[in-house]
Amino acid sequence: MIPSRNSLAFWHLLAIITITFWGTSFVSTKVLLNHGFSAVQIFSLRFAITYLILLAASHKQFRSQNWKHELILFISGITGCTLYFWTENTALSFSPSSNVALIICANPLLILILGSIFYKSERLGKRQVLGCLVTFVGMVLVVLNGKFVLKLSPVGDLLACSAGVMWAIYSLVVKQLNGKYNSLFITRKMFFYGTLMSIPALFIEARGDVSKVLDIPWQNFMEPVVAFNFLCLTVCCSLFGYLIWNNVLKQLGTVLASNYGYVAPLITMITAAIALGERITPIAIVGAAAIIVGMLLAEFKRKA
Repeated sequence: MIPSRNSLAFWHLLAIITITFWGTSFVSTKVLLNHGFSAVQIFSLRFAITYLILLAASHKQFRSQNWKHELILFISGITGCTLYFWTENTALSFSPSSNVALIICANPLLILILGSIFYKSERLGKRQVLGCLVTFVGMVLVVLNGKFVLKLSPVGDLLACSAGVMWAIYSLVVKQLNGKYNSLFITRKMFFYGTLMSIPALFIEARGDVSKVLDIPWQNFMEPVVAFNFLCLTVCCSLFGYLIWNNVLKQLGTVLASNYGYVAPLITMITAAIALGERITPIAIVGAAAIIVGMLLAEFKRKA
């Protein structure tokens, strides 16, 4: 059964909403970092609380149908949650944010290539490929925002590349579970493994010192700005973000849905301009227009 155009429009809208959540997450993460939380503490707490909420909402089924599916869920959790956030946040400590954003936001291009290789159903028509490329160019212009200077940082840039690869693996691997389980179960299992694997990350960050692992500034949650931003990260970005996104991947296809990842820098740019007073250059405006044009081109599926 071919989904109706109205139905597809609904999922395109949800994709935009999800990317909007994720595009504003940088500001919320920055707020928590400025209030004494480490990057690993932030994503570990996010994963744990998100899992507990999902567990309360869905707890009738705990195991998948077989060990193969359980392995896929484990890989999805460790790549799409733990390793992605770990490598991305660590990369920011070595490389300029423009480098990291540019490398990670090239994810859709990587997914386009890998998806076309491994899944026949994910191969796009010429118009869609053109749309992806136009959107990619627009994303580059938005990320650079008129500053055409990139400083090479081998360690940070390699970590950023690793983050991109992790997200691509998650996006393509989780596709194998489409139609076998509902998105609530898949998302809950992902965050279970994401939470489980964040424990070693906490110990590595603390260099094995248990006291440092437990040294979380809980008292800072009493500040409204901290509580609000953590709530945004947990509920909007993690809970609803992944829950909706796993459905979007199922309905639109991994490659086409992932193309919305190019919009994230645009959302971040607008949010930073409003919340942080950052300047938007004419080059970034041209990039924003290219992103919109590319997305419109990519929406059209090739004829059978």
